[in-house]
Amino acid sequence: MELKRKDLFQTKAYINGEFIDANTQKTFPVYNPYSGEKIADVADCGAEETRVAIDMASEAFKTWRQYTGVQRSRILHKWFQLQLQHKKDLATILTLEQGKPLNEAIGEIKYGASFVEWFSEEAKRAYGDMIPGHQRDTRFVVIKQPVGVVAALTPWNFPSAMITRKVAPALAAGCTVVIKPSELTPLSAIALAVLAEEAGIPPGVFNVVTTNDAPQVGNEMTSNKKVKKLSFTGSTAVGKLLLKQCADTVKKVSMELGGNAPFIVFDDADIDDAVAGALSSKFRNAGQTCVCSNRILVQEGIYDEFIEKFTAQVQDQKMGNGLDKDVVVGPMIQEKAVASVESLVQNAVSHGAEVLCGAKRHGATDSLIFEPTVLGNVTSEMEIFNKEIFGPIAPVYKFKTEEEVIELANDTEYGLAAYFYSRDYARIWRVGEQLEYGMVGINSPSVSSTLAPFGGVKESGMGREGSKYGMDEYLELKSMLWAGIK
Repeated sequence: MELKRKDLFQTKAYINGEFIDANTQKTFPVYNPYSGEKIADVADCGAEETRVAIDMASEAFKTWRQYTGVQRSRILHKWFQLQLQHKKDLATILTLEQGKPLNEAIGEIKYGASFVEWFSEEAKRAYGDMIPGHQRDTRFVVIKQPVGVVAALTPWNFPSAMITRKVAPALAAGCTVVIKPSELTPLSAIALAVLAEEAGIPPGVFNVVTTNDAPQVGNEMTSNKKVKKLSFTGSTAVGKLLLKQCADTVKKVSMELGGNAPFIVFDDADIDDAVAGALSSKFRNAGQTCVCSNRILVQEGIYDEFIEKFTAQVQDQKMGNGLDKDVVVGPMIQEKAVASVESLVQNAVSHGAEVLCGAKRHGATDSLIFEPTVLGNVTSEMEIFNKEIFGPIAPVYKFKTEEEVIELANDTEYGLAAYFYSRDYARIWRVGEQLEYGMVGINSPSVSSTLAPFGGVKESGMGREGSKYGMDEYLELKSMLWAGIK
């Protein structure tokens, strides 16, 4: 592994400005999903270390909240600059532990850093209101104040960006944070801590608890009264459990959960644009994203042309080690992830789906690279229609009418992202408004931007990240009545 900043590769937890071992001295291994090689042994913390981190964050909050918005802004902007300065090293660490192609990893680092830049600016703009009183001698003043200690649980599929998207607005608002990264990808989180310290973020303000026992650490976060806000990105099943656990202390929560994104191609669409969009949306990060296309729904008049062009381009994608040149599809994260997509393909084929390409592991029988796959003749009765795939499988469905496809698209408990391609402006308004999703991409495969709110409806979660709305998740409104103004 070639890093210019070798100190970015750390294996200890980061609590109150110090890199520490677990109290028990226990560690857990982190593996490269491409080679299977162990790349690190990381501190395996538990409830006790988590409690200490929360205590330190609570103490640091007393001071950090008193920093002016301008002071917090300058520190966060320095953190942003350091992330861009060392993006190649951060991306290399990310690819080693997560597997995605290096260019894609660099894109994630830049995307994640953009949230730090954005919220460094928003730190100066936590504006309130003055409301005329209900009597002559009264006025209402509404101010925004930081909620307090924030606990954040982040996933393995975007191990850097999902941290900055939560931490940046929290710190900008004046909160302090305790992060629990995925046990599969803790190294990216610790590397960010190295740069956070270098940027001048004070001890206790940003903490990283590494662990192989997520339930133990998570339970401490949800039950600890000093934690005032919990932010989670992950599966709907785990999100529901965390919501129940947070109920006893009535914490403020943000949940970015599962998805089942439809990708609709109408017969008036630019087919080449739609093919390119489906390719980008479906196979980014080997299909392991919550907003990637899960169900590709193509109107019957253009179905054959679309599927021919789409399959040809899917077959052209280079697979391999994420560190190798021109690779666009790397390994999946672990064996059970591959087994899951294999099961979905087998179920679909057994019910009449046609394999148009892929549907097998690439190379060795134990490889974690699953070939980009296109399935035709897929129906809504198959298991794959209702389940979040989280892998490089593109099931293509045929539909007849606009009314039919809207019903199909909305026929899910999820509501995170949806996409559709059309050049009929009246249809664009009709369909965009009727899709029951928090984000809709129209003639575009991308809905993620620092500038726009990210989040879903229904069982895809609650709350929004990014944009001018993102910092409100970490602020409380306080109304103050002034009387006696005579």
